[in-house]
Amino acid sequence: MGRLISDIAVTDRITEDKSITKHIPVDEKTGKTKKLYIESYGCQMNFSDSEIVTSILKREGFDTTSDINNADVIFINTCSIREKAEQTVRRRLQQFNVIKAKKPDLTVGVLGCMAERLKTKLLEEEKIVDIVAGPDSYRDLPNLLNQADEGLKGVNTFLSREETYADISPVRLNSNGVTAFISIMRGCDNMCSFCVVPFTRGRERSRDPDSIINEAKQIFDQGYREVTLLGQNVDSYNWNAQINFALLLEMVARINPELRVRFSTSHPKDITDDVLFTMNKYENICTYIHLPVQSGSSRILGLMNRTYDREWYLNKVDRIREILGNDCGISSDMIAGFCSETDEEHKETLTLMDYVKYDFSYMFIYSERPGTPAAKNFTDDIREQVKKKRLQEIIDKQQTLSLERNKREVNKVHRVLIEGHSKRSNDYLQGRNSANKVIVFPRKNLRKGKYVNVLVESCTAATLIGNTIT
Repeated sequence: MGRLISDIAVTDRITEDKSITKHIPVDEKTGKTKKLYIESYGCQMNFSDSEIVTSILKREGFDTTSDINNADVIFINTCSIREKAEQTVRRRLQQFNVIKAKKPDLTVGVLGCMAERLKTKLLEEEKIVDIVAGPDSYRDLPNLLNQADEGLKGVNTFLSREETYADISPVRLNSNGVTAFISIMRGCDNMCSFCVVPFTRGRERSRDPDSIINEAKQIFDQGYREVTLLGQNVDSYNWNAQINFALLLEMVARINPELRVRFSTSHPKDITDDVLFTMNKYENICTYIHLPVQSGSSRILGLMNRTYDREWYLNKVDRIREILGNDCGISSDMIAGFCSETDEEHKETLTLMDYVKYDFSYMFIYSERPGTPAAKNFTDDIREQVKKKRLQEIIDKQQTLSLERNKREVNKVHRVLIEGHSKRSNDYLQGRNSANKVIVFPRKNLRKGKYVNVLVESCTAATLIGNTIT
């Protein structure tokens, strides 16, 4: 079992801390005179946004660099979903301060959700910050950089009801050349009481489907073989009341049968039978759904304003299994120690996990976020020690379930898209099957970007291990 790190245990894929995951750019040498270093934290939407920012600045004469000491501009794309994420960013800004002391002309900017939440406070609290830009103001970055060059501080945290960056072709950062993200919508209309996203990313708005399809076609033509359609709540996608998410999913799937299609994230109240039937219809739509439950207690779900109860959620899981079969991968988010949660209600989360049998989960202790309905209306009254104990019990349960689910795959053949070398050895390759399970196998003469059939011979709770077959 992984050791406890603050409020989350990191145990390979079973529980990844989405709020402190970090991406940095690769080196580009296209002859441009200025260097951009952009560091991204948080969810997949943030990484996708960093690709948009990079595209905008390439037009302004920037190449990316992976060496922070070579940068003319440092951007840190932030997450506000938990206090730990913001603390991580603040520590990183202190490290940037050391670099800026030696390089006074360096421009430092804070982007994303933390920028949107704190706005001008960041300029006051972090003296080295020159630019603060929210998720909807990235087109204004060239102007903000010009202001910084003139010695002025630049702030733009305007939340838009229209901005989707549909016309901007993202620069693929940290790309393996095989998988890519496509943002299909922005913002969130769900007012979950614990969540800052509606306040930091604004209201829901969907992107023009033609621009999505064109981007997916371009990606495929460039050699990518998998796309993940992104949104805070993809199932709410709706273009002019004519194209819903099920139709969009079908349109992307029909581009080419060799293009795998994934999506994230689904809100349980919005994923429809039409989406499930579309997944079942097209073999290249992966049979994996991230379906965050947050709690197994109906009372706690009510306090969280999740708009469903325990029974409704379990019925939705039953429907997924009925249409897509028991091999469909299902993952979740779980919060331990929400306001007023009792021991019995915590046990309800554990019994719900037993029923669903999640393949893996993202698990956290409750972290009160300023300005949210929960912070305004409820008392964060569960002791930290109790939160950590409950979290550990959830993690232990998920470890058991992940191993149980993975054991079902032993002695079965899986179609795998090769994504690159294994993290632990260049003698092995890795990829994922349709249910989003990582499979590791000997390299032989195989190349990334190709589909192979792998006979799974053994497993851990996080990984399937096998050998390719012809």
